[in-house]
Formats: sequence, structure tokens, C-alpha cells
Amino acid sequence: MPKFNNTEQVIPERVIRKSEIQKVLESMETDDLSISYSDALDNEMVLNMGPQHPATHGVLRLLVSLDGETVKKCVPELGYLHRGYEKLAESSTYHEFIPHTDRLDYLSPMANNVAYALAVEKLIDLEIPERGKYIRVIIAELARIQSHLLALGALVMDIGAVTPFLWAIREREKILDLYDIICGARFTTSYTRIGGVAQDVSDEALAGIKKFTDEFISNLNDIRNIVERNKIFIVRCEGIGYLSKEDCIELGLTGPLLRACGIDRDLRVNEPYLVYDKLDFRIPTYTDSDCLARYYVRAEELVESVKILQQCLEKISKGPHNALQTKKVLPKKDRVYTKMEELIHDFMIINFGVNPPKRESYSAIEASKGELGFYFISDGSGHPYRLKIRSPSFCNLQGLAPMMKDCMISDTVVIIGSVDPVMGEADK
Repeated sequence: MPKFNNTEQVIPERVIRKSEIQKVLESMETDDLSISYSDALDNEMVLNMGPQHPATHGVLRLLVSLDGETVKKCVPELGYLHRGYEKLAESSTYHEFIPHTDRLDYLSPMANNVAYALAVEKLIDLEIPERGKYIRVIIAELARIQSHLLALGALVMDIGAVTPFLWAIREREKILDLYDIICGARFTTSYTRIGGVAQDVSDEALAGIKKFTDEFISNLNDIRNIVERNKIFIVRCEGIGYLSKEDCIELGLTGPLLRACGIDRDLRVNEPYLVYDKLDFRIPTYTDSDCLARYYVRAEELVESVKILQQCLEKISKGPHNALQTKKVLPKKDRVYTKMEELIHDFMIINFGVNPPKRESYSAIEASKGELGFYFISDGSGHPYRLKIRSPSFCNLQGLAPMMKDCMISDTVVIIGSVDPVMGEADK
């Protein structure tokens, strides 16, 4: 190692620095000689929460400004999971894009399928049979139940309770088993088709749904009793993440977030589709607009979904489950293999797609997280000229900024859980 023996080059530098400081101090007045240092805790600190944080799904970044442990400002940043689904639709036929809808809100793929199929059918002026409508309502409400179960379980687990989460997952697994009977898949279902559904629902599936609905309310009450009697849960949620009614409307929030602030907007009632106008159910609303109110809205919506399922099981009738319009709807394989005309129609739809008229169309459903809509621009070809997906998670995440203002840093996880975002449809 080199040795520095000549210290004369260092000492004068130190002397010079000290002398310069002394000259500055001497030039200052006596009252200005008191030098104070601000406390580090009195200053705001900018902190990145995510995207690696477990509560932010690994793909949501929150830029928070902290004053001690109080969040003064919050800026949510999205885009870490961007997959370009809206652009992919431009090179896919209307039928080919159905599996992509499973990957949007991957907690309720059945509802995504229904929303997309309804939007395409509106674009091409196609009406489906009564039985097909009832089947779609059944699978959409099953999707709502399994999505809400995971939302409630994850919210409670974020606060520190594990047992309600495990019980919620147990009930959700029963629905996934029913999916397996209905369409042969548990997670990415791709069950809905333009003009109906891929296959008719079997008597075994209907019996399984009835058994599930008969037992579910009792199991749900077990979960609610252990959660809603817990003082820690109530204190951690009550008054946390407040959002005014005006802010909810201005930000375009929908679903449980909107109904938790007292606005009873639900597309199943306000703009009914399928057979919801023939069913009797209520829209749960609360006025507190906090994390606890959002929990109660989802919990009560589970009860209403069970009522809808039970009515559908009573009212569903025999008959075709697909529309018999071979130029727009994929024919069944037994007809393709036995009739030349059906083989030609199948070939044309698979290779070139349906050809809607040149127009624009928007259609939406009330998904578990809010309004899920698809906006098409058609140029008359077999694939969309443009597709815009109105995903509720993307819109609802805008509410994080005002919800987190002046909350504690420990409350941020609870607020995210009350919004219940799925980044698959936020970063579409």
C-alpha cells in the first residue's frame, strides 16, 4: 500500500478551511451565531410502497409522502403488468378473444366471459335463448360469490386473522369444483360463447349448485360471526379510508365502493340485462363510506347472490342454450360432422370471424368489483378495429389517493384490501 509521509499537504488544507469558516463567523452578527438543526422526524419522507409489497399484488406501486407515520399524499402508479390486451384484440377474431377475458379479473373469469359475449352480441344484433340467459346469470353470480369470498378473506387476513381466510377459501373451492363440472375447468374457464355457452349445464351441476346454496348461508354466518365480533377488526376498519359521495361520483367509482357511500347503483337493476329484471333481490348500501362499510356491502351481496341462484334454479327451463344462427354462432360439433352447410359456417367463423356492421357499441355488466364494460369500434371485418375495456379495478384505484390522505401508514394495507383491486384488469 502507498505511504503518505508528507503531511504538510494535508494540514494546511485543514487550516485554510477552519480559517475560512472563522472569517464567515466573524463577519456575522452576534445574534446569528446560534445554529440549529431541524429534527429529521419533523420532515416529510417519500416512500415507495410496492410494487414488491405483498399487499400491492406485486405490480402496484404507491408513492406515499409520510409525516412521521401519517400519509400526507399518495400517488398510485400502475403499468407494471401491462399486457396489451386491447391491442391484441385488433388481430383476433371476436371468438378468438374470449380466452383473453379470463385473464382480466382472474378471480371471476365466468363474469368476464359473460360481459364480453353480451358486448359482441349487442354489436351483431344477436339474441340468445332463455335457457342460455339463465345459465349466464348462474355462472355470473357464482363468480361474484367466489370473488367476494376472497376479497373478504384477504381483507381480514391483512389485518392479522387467518382462520376466516381459510374458511372463505374452503367455500370458494366448492365453487371451483362446480366450475369443473360445468365446463371442465376451474380457473380459466372460457365457457361463454357468442350466442350462448359452450355446452349445456348438466343436471349434476344444477344439483351441486343447489346443495351449495343450501349450505352456504350457514357457513357464511360462521365467518361473519368470528369477524364482526372482533374488536380489533372493527377498530382497524371503522372510519378508515373515508371517501365522500361527491368524490366517488367524480372519480367514476362503481361497485361496492359506490354502494358503500349510499348510492344504490347496480347495473343489474338500473340497466337490467339477461333475466335480472325477472329476479327479486335488493341492493345493499351503506352511508359510512369507509373500509367497514365496504366489508358489509360485500358480505350482504353474498346473501343476495344466493337468493338469485335459488330463483334461477327454480325458473330455468328446458330448451336450447345457444342461438341457432349459424352465420354468427359456432355450430355444435355433431352438426359440423354431419352437415356440409354447418361445416362451411364453422370454417368461415373460425377463419374469418363474424362480420358486424360498421358501428360503435358499448355494453357493460355489474361485475364483482363494479362496472365491467367493452366498447367496440367495428369496421365491418371479422376482428375489432378498436377495443376499449372499462375495467372497474383500474377506475377504482383512483380512489386510493383521497382515501389515504391523513391515514396511518399501517392503514394503507387495509384500504387497499377494501378496494379489492385485481391488477390483471387494471394493467390490461
